[in-house]
Amino acid sequence: MSKILVTYFSASGVTAKAAYNLAEMLKANISEIKPKIMYSHADLNWNDRHSRSTLEMNNPNARPELAAPIDIAAYDTIFVGFPIWFYTAPRIINTFLESADFTGKKVYLFATSGGSGLGKTVETLRKICPSIVEGKMLNRRDVDEMKHWAAKFV
Repeated sequence: MSKILVTYFSASGVTAKAAYNLAEMLKANISEIKPKIMYSHADLNWNDRHSRSTLEMNNPNARPELAAPIDIAAYDTIFVGFPIWFYTAPRIINTFLESADFTGKKVYLFATSGGSGLGKTVETLRKICPSIVEGKMLNRRDVDEMKHWAAKFV
């Protein structure tokens, strides 16, 4: 049996809930991907073209700094969760994926969204982290689907 870690970034708490549910189902350890500078409510206003999240998402090279590195060395399988921002992963996920060596590990993405799907997120992030196997939308209302997906890994 592989050792599993669920990591997640959550600005509003929705992805955190999905991450904790998934970690419980997988009997996995869990670790939050935290930015060095937390996002304020104003930072997350995607309607404001000058908000922090909008500026980051409009800059493909933006890499928000992590508050602390996450040690993934002991894990074979790593789940990476995040909300969908501007039809893709927030730039802090790029930072996280570039911050560690995922060689020999299996990486599964999961995302939450109020209306968007994954789009090309898996393909885009696989360029940074070739260890990504697949991605899945895991919104709160999809508990049965989450259980079915998690059953593949335990």
